[in-house]
Amino acid sequence: MFDSLSERLNLIFKRLKGHGKLSEENIQEGLREVRLALLEADVNFRVVKDFISRIKERAVGQDVMESLTPAQQVIKIVRDELVSLLGGHNQGLNLAGRQPAVILLVGLQGSGKTTTAAKLARWLRAKGRRPYLVPADVYRPAAIEQLKALGAQLKIDVYPSNASQSPVEIARQAVLMADAAHKDTVLIDTAGRLHIDEALMQELRDIKNVLSPQEILLVADAMTGQDAVNMAKKFDETLSITGVILTKLEGDARGGAALSIQAVTGKPIKFVGVGEKLDAIEPFHPDRMANRILGMGDVLTLIEKARETIDQKKAFEFQSKLKKDTFTLEDFREQLRQVKKMGSIEQIISMIPGLNKIKQLKNFAPDEKELVRIEAIIDSMTPKERRDYTIINASRRRRIAAGSGTTVQDVNALLKNYAEMQKMLKKMKRTRFRGFSKGAPPF
Repeated sequence: MFDSLSERLNLIFKRLKGHGKLSEENIQEGLREVRLALLEADVNFRVVKDFISRIKERAVGQDVMESLTPAQQVIKIVRDELVSLLGGHNQGLNLAGRQPAVILLVGLQGSGKTTTAAKLARWLRAKGRRPYLVPADVYRPAAIEQLKALGAQLKIDVYPSNASQSPVEIARQAVLMADAAHKDTVLIDTAGRLHIDEALMQELRDIKNVLSPQEILLVADAMTGQDAVNMAKKFDETLSITGVILTKLEGDARGGAALSIQAVTGKPIKFVGVGEKLDAIEPFHPDRMANRILGMGDVLTLIEKARETIDQKKAFEFQSKLKKDTFTLEDFREQLRQVKKMGSIEQIISMIPGLNKIKQLKNFAPDEKELVRIEAIIDSMTPKERRDYTIINASRRRRIAAGSGTTVQDVNALLKNYAEMQKMLKKMKRTRFRGFSKGAPPF
């Protein structure tokens, strides 16, 4: 996400740092380039104008001009203003008041509302809530069945809607049923629109008037750029939305929607979708997103993902095995599974400060299929082979390759890399593990 913009901004800042002392002309030139970078990233031109004006007002001053590190001061100002542009701070869901709390999801067709409803329900359950999914789109074929299937996959209850009911009646009855079932959060997936349709917008107004939802969240496709911003403005004028969920942010190399939508509508981005899997949703933190855009990483989100996905008991066992040189292919497979739960390797790399600036990783596009291939090879081994790879001779390698749908060369490559890793871990043992505090896992 934001690849193009991040690259442009980092080049601009690099040139500023190369000047040493900065003149007003240097700063003006740098800001012109920042302005062009933002416009090319499809950021609303009025938003860009105000953004550059605020930076210029702060940057062309004695504190910056006479600083020992003026370029760093300018970068800090850009970061601060970027955080402000994105909303300042994380604004969580408002679930207070009458229970069950009602969240109404609205938006255009194809923005990912139904999947987002399921993702949000999963996220809420992880936070201790008792969510209830409500399919209220009676127009799109199979929309009701899609949400029921997602609910079954997540083991989250779904209201048994049918296309003969009106959306308003579905919403009213669903809240009553959720209350009777002691659910505390109702998520209503409404019908999408190919464009702003007055009849369907009236339907949303009717649902809003009947339920008085605590949250009306617009689900918008980040990849549509300024179209998403203009659509958000229209939905807000009609429904007074309380926030935005931006989907497909992982595929948005420019970032225009994310950087414009809060400034144009005055409504915060509350969540972002960062992938197709049902766990690929994150609360939106303006400061963390600003750091990602400026290539400073996002360690806090990475830590949170690790805490949510990594089994701490297994982590301690892993540390113990590394110390004792008993790390097997079975353990290696388990670590792969833990890493895969955290998201794609590209996403993990983007959160680690500095990695996106390393030339060798600049065009690095890890093949996620390779992880699946490795896991399949290890799965095709016997427990004894996984515990002691040295017994895997030529005939065993042929059997493993056939069982995993790979080649003998693939099996050889895995075993060679594993042997190299074993040597590296032995070298690390005498140095790194001495520094671990007692009982702390190695990450």
